[in-house]
Amino acid sequence: MTGLELAKAAAKVLDDKLGVDVKILKVQDLTILTDYFVIVSGTSNTQVRALADEVEHYLQTMKITPANKEGNPTGGWVLLDYETVIIHVFHEKAREFYSLERLWADAKPVESE
Repeated sequence: MTGLELAKAAAKVLDDKLGVDVKILKVQDLTILTDYFVIVSGTSNTQVRALADEVEHYLQTMKITPANKEGNPTGGWVLLDYETVIIHVFHEKAREFYSLERLWADAKPVESE
């Protein structure tokens, strides 16, 4: 599975789970960290945990596991690092605070379909 396919699959799962404002940003020309960011908000810490758990479970069914997992849903964010794709799950207030879309304003938005 390519990075783009993984990003789109994750975005679909997050959207189906009612994640708020799901976005994919292509950052591969801007950093060596990853090729794509998937960013989503949850309206509560419970939803942040559920979103992160759901996308992780879905990808595990395809034998894709994160290289790293950071954050704490009770702290308002979870990061799932799949090397070519990094998934950021934020509580709405944490997303505003970290403002990744502004920080990576030069990244190209990708339609999730």
